[in-house]
Amino acid sequence: MATRKKSYAKWLAGLILPAAALTVWQLMSATGAVSPQLFPSPLSIFKDLVDMLASGELLFHLKISIARAAIGFLIGGAAGLLTGLAVGFYSKAENLLDPTIQMLRTVPLLAITPLFILWFGFGELSKVLLIAMGSFFPMYVNTFLGVRSVDSKLFDVASVLEFSRYKQITRLVLPAALPNILLGLRLSLSTAWLCLVVAELMGADQGIGYLIQDARSFMRTGVVFVGIFIFALVGKLSDSLVRLLERRFLKWRDSYKG
Repeated sequence: MATRKKSYAKWLAGLILPAAALTVWQLMSATGAVSPQLFPSPLSIFKDLVDMLASGELLFHLKISIARAAIGFLIGGAAGLLTGLAVGFYSKAENLLDPTIQMLRTVPLLAITPLFILWFGFGELSKVLLIAMGSFFPMYVNTFLGVRSVDSKLFDVASVLEFSRYKQITRLVLPAALPNILLGLRLSLSTAWLCLVVAELMGADQGIGYLIQDARSFMRTGVVFVGIFIFALVGKLSDSLVRLLERRFLKWRDSYKG
């Protein structure tokens, strides 16, 4: 019971700042301190949200955006995890792959987007590949660092116990590298959403990014705020899911809680 009350208190504390900001925003809108065209009131935005939910427009575009982000994240995240494990385990793989990957990682995503459009067009393939590319690097870097942060003495113990390579990975490396891998998962998910916004704003006829772009063209500012809110909400939910996984799989860590 005490734990549940504590979690409720933390949840309510997290709502204080957004609630205060929305209250001030509503008061400024009511007094005319801000332009209703540029900053529609929260109540007006909520009305637009209800109307879009009732018409089914929002759910239609949301399902398409979630599918794009999920497919791109699964491709890029899985590739980053496997590549990070391979490069972390084998120095030859590091010498072969890591310099090129680190060089590509520093290239701004917006610089690559026009090439993806030229190569793959405005279809789904270019969007999914752009999301996959953005998701790859955080997962790769954190997985690689997680493997390399494993205490080398543990490998000596595994050698004495005659662990096979499979046992080394499953019983030694993955548990020790799991904090970094889950951190990479969080960063990879957030990057997937950022890349989704870029992909859909650059050229799309469906999805939340398209909805925002179309609303901007017709000065439907409330709909733009609805799209931004949806991106923020779904991003927060996905991040909270990974944090639940951290609490579930990293209960053994005795780390500072603040």
